[in-house]
Amino acid sequence: MFLTMLSIASVELGRFGAGDWSIVAIYLVGVLALGVYCARKQRTANDFFLASHKIPAWAASLSLLATSLSAVTFIGAPENAFSGNLTYLILNLSVILAAIVVARFFLPAFYKHNVTTVYELLAVRFGGSSQRAASLMFLVGRLFASGARLFVASIPLALILFGDIEPNHLALAIAIVAIVATLYTLTGGIAAVIWTDTAQLIILIGAALLVCVMLLREIPDGFAGAIETLQSARAPDGSGKLTALDMRTDPAIPFTLWSAIFGFSLLNLAAYGADQDLAQRLLTCKSAAKASASMIFAAVMSLPIAGVFLAVGLLLYVYTQRVGPLSTDDGRQVFLVYILQHTPAGVRGVMIAGLFAAAMSSLDSALNAMSSAAVSDFYRPLRRGKSDGHYLLAARLGVIGFAVLLAGCAIGAAHTQAASGDGLIEFALGVMIYAYAGLLAVFLTAIFTKRGTEVSIVLALLTGFFSAFALARLPAINSSLSLGFEEDAMNLSAGWRMLIATAIAFLVAVAPRGHHDNSSQRAHS
Repeated sequence: MFLTMLSIASVELGRFGAGDWSIVAIYLVGVLALGVYCARKQRTANDFFLASHKIPAWAASLSLLATSLSAVTFIGAPENAFSGNLTYLILNLSVILAAIVVARFFLPAFYKHNVTTVYELLAVRFGGSSQRAASLMFLVGRLFASGARLFVASIPLALILFGDIEPNHLALAIAIVAIVATLYTLTGGIAAVIWTDTAQLIILIGAALLVCVMLLREIPDGFAGAIETLQSARAPDGSGKLTALDMRTDPAIPFTLWSAIFGFSLLNLAAYGADQDLAQRLLTCKSAAKASASMIFAAVMSLPIAGVFLAVGLLLYVYTQRVGPLSTDDGRQVFLVYILQHTPAGVRGVMIAGLFAAAMSSLDSALNAMSSAAVSDFYRPLRRGKSDGHYLLAARLGVIGFAVLLAGCAIGAAHTQAASGDGLIEFALGVMIYAYAGLLAVFLTAIFTKRGTEVSIVLALLTGFFSAFALARLPAINSSLSLGFEEDAMNLSAGWRMLIATAIAFLVAVAPRGHHDNSSQRAHS
């Protein structure tokens, strides 16, 4: 249904002019050139994956921000504000809480054991099988989650190039975005990822601020007029459009204070402490202290940046109320429609460059992180004693292989999101939980307890995955088995699913008493 609606809307979307294409081309050439520049000093897989721990803390922090602000945020946050209110902001409270815990407990453990991937810590604690199982779970989860992001990022490119999103055209757009992200990740490794992310963050935020300025100029009475309209407006659930704090206890509501504290704080704890995609950026710093400072700064800055994208959605709502309707009233489309139909030449190019920046900043890091996990956790232990050049080649081949897999997952995500009926942000968060629940449970076991064995760790990873899967389908299970529960009581939002699935997996992980401790071993020996 989502793709059908977009296809209808795309008929009237404006085409890019030469000036727009020039801006996008300059952006793409710039990121590719930066990737080539970063490749000059690469000699080993360690250079490719960790940049020899020479990345400044401020650059790592900006890269973290850019990665967390994916194309899903670029489109999904305005969708949330346009169709609802500001309650999405509460998720940033959970980001800050999670960052403090990771800085205090996770990062010192990673740096103490000099890991290349965070899953090597599990080998130190439990043994090699737990490392490989966790790494495999990360790879599966990251393919799903980043595939969803790639799908969202490819929609506007298909509209611009072809004027529609027919399956073949959408697949081609997915391939183009994946190829560009692959090229500079392939050449420059994590250094290219971080430095291009830093540049792309500036473009991303600049594009959103530019839209805000343009909308305020078009809305009668500007900022005062927008506030006046929003104060009297209501979201579909009856809350005010300016509501930022939702205290309700209904587990079906996506973003409440309680789901943020008890659910999304765990999800972000997994993102920063158990997901190689984000954690790898932190491992490039010179010390755990610098990595901690980098992460906390990124967490704090995520609040005002999220506010900018939510402001875009609110202003688009006011625009439709006071200036005139857009060609669609679907929140998932309004930002793209406004960009392509209502912004002048040149400005339109900057907007789409910002969208591509959001897409690239999440895809490049995912490709590097997945290659890092595959080489460090699987290939290197099987092929010991090879040269640095051999492992560097394996790392680059890994980037290419995972780019192909990501493109396939993106095509699948297009159909899955349409069937789910979720908004883009809720859909992306829900996909992440499948891997995150088990991964977080085993890291909590490793860092905070002396319990668990290799067998319980592997079982916990599987338990987390299938628990999250079952919780997401509770309404369907209730209906098919005629359990008799009220539908609302069975419909759990992403935060509550994360809490329950993580708790179940944790109980499985800590069930047996630990029989050995490999702390004296190197994780990848």
